[in-house]
Amino acid sequence: MLVLTIDQKGSRRTGDRVEELLARLADVPAVRPFERTVGDEVQAVVADASTAVRTALDVLRGGGWSVGIGAGGVEVLASSSRASSGRAFVHARDAVTAAKGRQRPVALAVRGDDPTAAEDAEAVLVLLGALRARRSDAGWQAVDALLTDGPGQDRVARRLGVTQQAVSQRLRAALWAEEQAALPTAARLLERAQGGTGHQDEGPGDAAGRG
Repeated sequence: MLVLTIDQKGSRRTGDRVEELLARLADVPAVRPFERTVGDEVQAVVADASTAVRTALDVLRGGGWSVGIGAGGVEVLASSSRASSGRAFVHARDAVTAAKGRQRPVALAVRGDDPTAAEDAEAVLVLLGALRARRSDAGWQAVDALLTDGPGQDRVARRLGVTQQAVSQRLRAALWAEEQAALPTAARLLERAQGGTGHQDEGPGDAAGRG
C-alpha cells in the first residue's frame, strides 16, 4: 500500500491552502481519500503506484508543498487515513520529514519496506520533478493541450494557434517523450518499495470505503 503525506510550505506567509489542495485532489482514485490530518498537512492511501506518481508530480508542479510517499504494509485500514496505521504510514511520516530538508532541490522523498527500491523510486521521481520544474510556459501549454485533446499534434496546434512544427519543437524542448518513458519506471520502483504484501486488518468502515 502507498501513503501520500503532503505538507504545506510556509503557511504563515501564504495562508492556509489545504482546502484548495483538497479540492484539487478530490478526484484522485484512492483507497482512503485525501483529508487534513494535522495543521496544514493532508494524507491519503492509494493502491495504484501510477496514481501515486502522477499525484505527487502534479502537487509538486503547483509549488508550495513537500511530498512524502510511504510504501509498505498497512496493519489497520480504518474508515479514514488518520485512524489507520501500519508501516506505510510510518514511512510516509519519515518521507515528508525528509522532503522538507532545505538542501533538497525537489521537495519529495520516498521511504519503504524495501529501502533500496524506495531510494531508487525517489531518485527517478526527483529527476522527473526537476525536469518539470524547468519546463517553460510554452512547453507546459503544449503538454497540457496534448493531455486535454489527446494524441494528435494537429489538434494541439489548432488549440494553441501555432503550427504543428512549433508544437513538435515545444514538446521536444519540454522532454515530454522522455518524461512519459520514465513514469512507468517510477511506478514499478514504488511497487517494489512496498516489499512483500503487507497484512491488513479491515476497520469498521472498510467495506463502505470501497465504494
